[in-house]
Amino acid sequence: MIELKIDAERALHAMEMLRVSAMDASPAMRIVAGDMERAVEKNFHSEGRPAWLGLAPGTIASRIKSGTWPGKTLQRTGQLASSIESRSDSTSATVGTNLAYAAIQQLGGKTRAHTITARKGKALAFGGIFRRSVHHPGSKIPARPFLALDVSDERQIQASVIAFLTGRLNG
Repeated sequence: MIELKIDAERALHAMEMLRVSAMDASPAMRIVAGDMERAVEKNFHSEGRPAWLGLAPGTIASRIKSGTWPGKTLQRTGQLASSIESRSDSTSATVGTNLAYAAIQQLGGKTRAHTITARKGKALAFGGIFRRSVHHPGSKIPARPFLALDVSDERQIQASVIAFLTGRLNG
């Protein structure tokens, strides 16, 4: 039998202090959102915590050809990393992105099958074989969770909330 126990006693105590003091938690939630956004930035910088799977050889070859390799796994253009936004209100803090392709990078999955048609030239070339179009069966994309917190991030958030509450209750 596998059991999972989550000890949230300190966090629950901090929340109870907030409720009892009837404070507006918006400032604390802004701090938490900032901590979460910094954690996501660390994920992009570190290429995952734990490390993401590397790129497929074909992807690396394509990036070399386009001049974007060597580079970071999820940062060919930097659009995904720069799309990260944080929000907060009096009861919550969130970090995310509205880019359509972000979900498959975060969760992994398979792209749909599709036809690739030559655009600039009259044919596509693959190892000496020429075709006007080819059927692509789809690609398997491994999960590379960039919207993730590790233990040190959770400790930072907890410390930020406790420091905020201590300052408000003692101030």
